Amino acid sequence: MKKIGVLTSGGDAPGMNAAIRAVVRKSIYHEIEVYGIKHGFQGLIDGSIEKMEVGSVGDIIQRGGTKLYSARCEEFKTEEGQQKGIEQLRKHEIEGLIVIGGDGSFMGAKKLTEKGYPCIGVPGTIDNDIPGTDFTIGFDTALNTIIDAIDKIRDTATSHERTYVIEVMGRNAGDLALWSGLADGAESVIVPEMDDEFAEVIERLKRGHDRGKKHSIIIVAEGAGSGVDFSKRVEQATDLETRVTVLGHTQRGGSPTASDRVLASRLGAYAVDLLIEGKAGCMVGIENNQLVNHDILEVLNRKHSVDMDLYRLSKELSI
Repeated sequence: MKKIGVLTSGGDAPGMNAAIRAVVRKSIYHEIEVYGIKHGFQGLIDGSIEKMEVGSVGDIIQRGGTKLYSARCEEFKTEEGQQKGIEQLRKHEIEGLIVIGGDGSFMGAKKLTEKGYPCIGVPGTIDNDIPGTDFTIGFDTALNTIIDAIDKIRDTATSHERTYVIEVMGRNAGDLALWSGLADGAESVIVPEMDDEFAEVIERLKRGHDRGKKHSIIIVAEGAGSGVDFSKRVEQATDLETRVTVLGHTQRGGSPTASDRVLASRLGAYAVDLLIEGKAGCMVGIENNQLVNHDILEVLNRKHSVDMDLYRLSKELSI
């Protein structure tokens, strides 16, 4: 393999730049030319492709977002769009492609592999919703951003003796809500993977109030419903003064943590190794701190689930 391409697709995640850097420098180390494709699969269709050098990825490992930009591309879901992308790969003589993104991005990678262009997927999403890996690039950074916000909100919740409902991101996965709730001692955590136990939430609030507790924190994953609506339900059921904070896209930005930088570097470099070995149509991941790879189709057919041990522990510690 003489030339490979790299792109980022879907939602941005802190650590994507570290993964790009690893792909570029690992490739050059093995005397392989590497081409950056801007704006994801849309850029592939449009031919927004440029050769990258060692200096192209200098001073980006600490930056959030993605140097190659990102975009969602409906056209690439069509046969015609995929063929346009293949024509650009042929034009630049690119023999393999590394796709950094989530499950939607991996579907595009799988389609290209089926058409003769080997692709490797690198899981980059703050949601941590990709089966086959313990952690995705960006999850740890987003988690720490949430924890920092909750710490600040708890200060004002204590001062005003209020109940706060905090809505966090995660799409249809509850990992960000669960991990941040456990790390910050939230009284309740609402995740989409579990049934809404509203009566239990209210009982826990009342029990805390009866023993003299003046404030409470409830974390709601966006996939489980609106934090605003949940806040209204709580206020109506308890008469406790309630406020809501929707953290929004602040969770996707910021300088990646050391954990995300190291994870991204390992996964990006491993993806290059797999292409060199002749692998195709698979996703890299980390399980029990060991690098692994799985067939993309197998990953896409599996359902994400939260760690039930953590979920039970969060309940046990919030009595």
